[in-house]
Amino acid sequence: MVYSTLQSRNLADPCLFLPIPTVLERTAAEETVTSSFASFIHGVQPEHLSEVVRHRSKRMILDSIGVGLVGSTTRVFNIALRYCQLYASNAVSSVYGRKGLKLSPTLAAFTNGIAAHSMDFDDTWHPATHPSGAVLPALLAASQMLPPSSKSNGLDFLLAFNVGIEVQGRLMRFSTEAHNIPKRFHPPSVVGTMGSAAATAKLLSLNVTQCAHALAIAASLAGAPMANAATQAKPLHIGNATRLGLEAALLAARGMEASPLILDDIPGCSGFSAFYGDYRPKPLPLPASSHEFLLEKQDVAFKRFPAHLGMHWIVDAAASVRNLLINYSGSFSPSLIRAILLRIPVSKYINRPFPESEHQARHSFQFNACTALLDGEVGLNSFTDGCIHRQELTELLAKVVVEHPEDNIANFDKMYGEVALVLENGDVLTGRCDTFYGHWRKPLSRESLLKKFRSNASHVLPEDKVNSIITTVENLENLPDSSQLASSL
Repeated sequence: MVYSTLQSRNLADPCLFLPIPTVLERTAAEETVTSSFASFIHGVQPEHLSEVVRHRSKRMILDSIGVGLVGSTTRVFNIALRYCQLYASNAVSSVYGRKGLKLSPTLAAFTNGIAAHSMDFDDTWHPATHPSGAVLPALLAASQMLPPSSKSNGLDFLLAFNVGIEVQGRLMRFSTEAHNIPKRFHPPSVVGTMGSAAATAKLLSLNVTQCAHALAIAASLAGAPMANAATQAKPLHIGNATRLGLEAALLAARGMEASPLILDDIPGCSGFSAFYGDYRPKPLPLPASSHEFLLEKQDVAFKRFPAHLGMHWIVDAAASVRNLLINYSGSFSPSLIRAILLRIPVSKYINRPFPESEHQARHSFQFNACTALLDGEVGLNSFTDGCIHRQELTELLAKVVVEHPEDNIANFDKMYGEVALVLENGDVLTGRCDTFYGHWRKPLSRESLLKKFRSNASHVLPEDKVNSIITTVENLENLPDSSQLASSL
């Protein structure tokens, strides 16, 4: 055993001005999965980020900020914000859409994480999770708690963000169960907490031992059940993931220890394997001259409207068959339709025939298909009470019949959406979507991504601020002080 002094950054937190303890660093006889992840987090360098990874991750950061800004206008965000304002100590970190208001770093991460997922508008990866919202708010908050002498620059920030994304992706690939739409745990509450811890550990320059402890502590703070999907509690999953991952890293920085084998598969003693029934972990190699990030091989999906990712297939299919009906009859008239057949994967929590709230509507194949049929599109306003409870929409919902073809798998890389209209005269018109615009196989153009960001951010910021954020993110590597990004929100 050897002893090493804590090498983390000095943090702008009253507790962190206390003497920093010496921590015990163990020299393992052989590498474990957990130690390999810790070594990667500590050892990966900015030069390991390829141009593709930098480009894709900056798109993720920009989209997540925009989603968070528009999310700061929601009821669930305001509930969380009022709660957090009960605790005013160490208020150094900015809150989305609330100029001049600051909270403690962990509570700022919490509220901003909730904003990111309050409309289910945030990015989605495969295997299924929402990667950015669980990481970015923690880094924004942490960047503002560092004193001037230890500020991280934009390149440090970009690297830490990619560490958080990479750790999430690697952990999900240890389970084939994780590749499908989840049934038990909401993925970002599991891997997102770990990604937040890893990203924050990197930004705070924790040593290898502390990085391992941060992951292990985060595992004890992770997990949320799928039953809370389509409720106001679901955004808490992202808020907690980013907050608790940050807390895990801060606890590790102060000397808290946890299992050194948390990511390893130990028979009879579950660590991270508790979240997956078929967990098969592999080491994460320490980068040498280069490292291929998972983001290099697979982009993320960006949503065009604020709803569960599965809705994007069915909306595009519905819009397609709507156009067929207009061409067929000269106009769209619900009275021409006898039945609406939805051919969708089996996934109980997004099969909701008559949603009663905005959160249920965002998780309803039926609602999104019928809204697209009725209006020709789905957008922010589609989930207001007035739109949800329209008589003409209710009448369409009553005509829906759901089918589950065996070849339509509940997997974001393999599923499809199909909408068939059975007309009163017996004719059948069918629209199908195999890959929607915004999926990683059909990425949003720069123009489309910027259009989405401007639309979202303009709900709470003036045009000059919106343009300034775009410029800052697109040139993030050159930012001398990463906290300037958080301060601009």
